[in-house]
Amino acid sequence: MKITFKLYASLTQYLPAENRYDNRVSLDLPEGSAVAQVIEPFGLPEKLVHLVLVNGTYVPPEQRLTHVLKEGDVLAIWPPIAGG
Repeated sequence: MKITFKLYASLTQYLPAENRYDNRVSLDLPEGSAVAQVIEPFGLPEKLVHLVLVNGTYVPPEQRLTHVLKEGDVLAIWPPIAGG
């Protein structure tokens, strides 16, 4: 199955160099792949995986091991952001 994986802000550095400009990569995954299985090969530090959305819907940390992705899903991740 194919999904789109997007990383934002400082996390874009974990994408392949050719995908950093538009912060996304298309992935071909086995059926039944969970959110955590997609994140792991990219080597994202756990403390930087803050906001995780699938098709714009928040996936809390306790569901990332079990939330199964479907064909055409968009998985987007943001690091913690501070500001004032």
